[in-house]
Amino acid sequence: MIKENLPGKRVLPNGVMFNAYPDSIGDKLSDIVSMLMKPEFKNVFSLFYILPTILNSYLDRGFSIIDYDLNEELVTKDDLQALHDINIMFMFDLVINHLSLGSPQFLDLLKHGDDSKYKDFFIDWNEFWRSDGSIGPDGYVIPRRECLDKLFMRKPGLPILKVRFPDGTDRPYWNTFYQEVKYKALSASEIQQAFTFEKLTDKQAKYIAARVDETLASKQDIYEMELGDFSYLKADIIAMLERTRQYLGQMDLNAQSQQVWDYYDETLKKLRDHGGQLVRLDAFAYLHKSPGEANFFNKPGTWLYLEKLKHIADKYGLILVPEIHSEYGNGLHEEIADKGFSVYDFFLPGLVIHALDHKTNRYLLRWMNELIEKKIETINMLGCHDGIPVLDLKGKHSDGISIAGLLNDSEIDEVIELILDRGGRVKNLYGPDGKKISYYQVNATFFSALGEDEKKLRLARAIQMFMPGLPQVWYLDLFAGKNDYAAADKGGIADHKEINRTTLSMGDIEQGLKREIVQDQLEIIRLRNTSPAFKGTLTISNTDEYHLLLNWSNEGCTATLNADLRDCCFSIVHTDNTSEENVMSFH
Repeated sequence: MIKENLPGKRVLPNGVMFNAYPDSIGDKLSDIVSMLMKPEFKNVFSLFYILPTILNSYLDRGFSIIDYDLNEELVTKDDLQALHDINIMFMFDLVINHLSLGSPQFLDLLKHGDDSKYKDFFIDWNEFWRSDGSIGPDGYVIPRRECLDKLFMRKPGLPILKVRFPDGTDRPYWNTFYQEVKYKALSASEIQQAFTFEKLTDKQAKYIAARVDETLASKQDIYEMELGDFSYLKADIIAMLERTRQYLGQMDLNAQSQQVWDYYDETLKKLRDHGGQLVRLDAFAYLHKSPGEANFFNKPGTWLYLEKLKHIADKYGLILVPEIHSEYGNGLHEEIADKGFSVYDFFLPGLVIHALDHKTNRYLLRWMNELIEKKIETINMLGCHDGIPVLDLKGKHSDGISIAGLLNDSEIDEVIELILDRGGRVKNLYGPDGKKISYYQVNATFFSALGEDEKKLRLARAIQMFMPGLPQVWYLDLFAGKNDYAAADKGGIADHKEINRTTLSMGDIEQGLKREIVQDQLEIIRLRNTSPAFKGTLTISNTDEYHLLLNWSNEGCTATLNADLRDCCFSIVHTDNTSEENVMSFH
């Protein structure tokens, strides 16, 4: 199934990729296996991107990896074999930039400190910036302004987490993504036992315990805790809390260390042994870090790392798919393609929403023509486990350089407001000063982003199937899933993504398969997955801006999409190499 193209380049297989967590449907992966074995799914998918809760992980819905062994609570080797037996290929994640704070490597660092064999496995912030900043009042280096201004932030404040070493010192380590420090609340009886010499009354001990509870509940710095008349006990109370300190989140890996590269080698081999054939490099653009350079896709460092990873992947017969979110105007998607890699088409979701709501093909066709002309190989999608990208559509305007985006800023704002009006939530990017600098993505199901209009969803799916590239289908979109506000509210502002991760029961699947919108999508996807036409050439016909006329052809087999964007009516005409014609009409 895997085609060899240019020397040293392994191109994507043909077909359509399913995308889900192992427990997105039912209770575990075996339930998804059962679903894909139903007659309704015959020949619908050739690949499955299984999200990383298939592995031992914690937090961030799997992207905080503990280790790359299979999560036996959700998956068995028999499940994977059953999917292999129906010719399903696998794509897994290598979370390249970071590792869980619950990983064996980090736990060893906490236990042994300077004597840990993993001391250099992570990035000591103060060591990293030793020559390019000065120690601030809180014990960590503040980089020089010219260095600080180049940092790209995923959360407010500097990307550090203070780690308590066995000697009682706190060491700041680089932490780009999620972090949380937790302390165990103290009971009144624990406080009385700890301070027997004070002979605290029950009332006094309960007062102190309540102040501690308030501090922890408000996530206030415990060193700023107010204890009123008992402030003289503050240092001892803090010492008690510190003994219970726990860490949640992900710690950035030190790619300057050969030990980390040995770890990557072991991990890629392990993913191969799990049956993986494609590996998505999650957050790879954050991996290369050097003082005075940006911490996101700096060059040539990022290229050197990517080539080094490809050398390892080639050894194990794996195809790497780098994941990168960046403004269109930066041209990074094109650079990655020029280096021989496939890229994620994060531009398509916003372009499709704009095309269907504004009833114009103008911007969508511009992007399609660019993919064809520049021979950019993509994995495309509508919805996914993350939000709907918006930052990606932007142009670049700096230092006298102006590169137009796929949409202009006002059009992007319109798309954002449209999705928000339909119940979406936003995620932002931040500057070094903690101030918001940009919307990153909008969290919503793709169906809800379309105003829960089944005609629009049906046409959006058809457009995706006729796009260049390998189509990836999010399970919830297939079943026209709506925004899950309860899940988003429970997750809070840090986890709006749960709005688009509703678990479907097997009963939901049975009911869903009776719906016309689900049946129609399956029919369209099956055609894309099985027809030889899509292995050939795409021709885009000249039409007015209200129509799309797209034709794939290969050795006498053709597939043609003829769509009216004004009413979302369309037809698909398919001919095989015997000239037998099949017509699908959707009105």
